[in-house]
Amino acid sequence: MIELLTANTPNGKKISIMLEEINFKYKVTKINIDKDEQFKPEFVNLSPFSKIPVIIDHDDNQSLFESGAILIYLGEKSGMFYDKNERIVINQWLMGQMGYIGPMLGQHHQFHHYNPGKSEFGENRYFKISERIYKELDRRLASSKFLAGKNYTIADIATFPWIARHEWHDIGLKKFINLSRWYKEISKREAVIRGYDLLKRGEKIPEV
Repeated sequence: MIELLTANTPNGKKISIMLEEINFKYKVTKINIDKDEQFKPEFVNLSPFSKIPVIIDHDDNQSLFESGAILIYLGEKSGMFYDKNERIVINQWLMGQMGYIGPMLGQHHQFHHYNPGKSEFGENRYFKISERIYKELDRRLASSKFLAGKNYTIADIATFPWIARHEWHDIGLKKFINLSRWYKEISKREAVIRGYDLLKRGEKIPEV
């Protein structure tokens, strides 16, 4: 069984969606990041940077931190959404999410959503970067059904929960035809619907 130590964030939802997609038995252990539970010594022992999510694979006595590494591990373990013949491309789009899409949209959340009016420079900078991300993803999806090619992969699973916060971004997802098509298609997957509702409180995926 997989134990998922997490909070209800895009990075957390990546893993619950993946676990639902591969149909692995798992349980969620909530880490309350608003109360700094991620800094407790027992969690830091599992996650050196005090970041969620973490998984513990109790069947193999293995723990992993960093959501990208976890997705790769689960993809390899399940043999799903991480095809050996497509990994060069998958890895590029996964690393793009990890190093660029997530961090930049996360900064946009901080300045535009959580702390509006505190830094005009920060708000403008990260709005423009986030808008560029939308354009770049839309351009890719004009020529590719999914981010890494014709197949749905862990690269899509990693990116989707960040775009699912499009209402926070105020960029206008519906203006991006190809990105909207991709988003709508993934939104309909039953495993994504279940995994998005990470804490089982009836949370719905935002519509375009």
